[in-house]
Amino acid sequence: MVTIRRILVPTDFSDCALPAVRYAAELADKFGAELILLHVVPDAVLALPDAVMPTPAPAADLHALTEAGKTGLAHLIAAEKLEARHPRAEVRIGSPAAEIVAAAKDLHADLVCIGTHGRGGLARVILGSVAELVVRQAPCPVLTVRPKACGG
Repeated sequence: MVTIRRILVPTDFSDCALPAVRYAAELADKFGAELILLHVVPDAVLALPDAVMPTPAPAADLHALTEAGKTGLAHLIAAEKLEARHPRAEVRIGSPAAEIVAAAKDLHADLVCIGTHGRGGLARVILGSVAELVVRQAPCPVLTVRPKACGG
């Protein structure tokens, strides 16, 4: 029998991540599982608009981005009316894919529910796919949710 006690939901606050949050919340209800919302602040670089030349992020910016992540998670919980589920909100600093995988291990997640941006072709090659890396490296099953799922 499959037991799901903890569901980890990474979010970058994009429209593509929201359907995964909604899907995970419903699964948490059905399984009586803990819902863990995770936002990862990239530590090494801030991408410039052309996404080609990265520049180091000053430490002060990382602190501000971490605080913004905490605020964003609080707003997400309120906007999606998740308070009754008592979700845990986590903010980590690092490479998004690596931190999601590490969080799944550290928090003993039974499922990762992650949104996809639906990029393909050259855009996916250049920008990479966090969801794909998580699928390949996570210690537990990963459910990917496409942007149009759940009416998102």
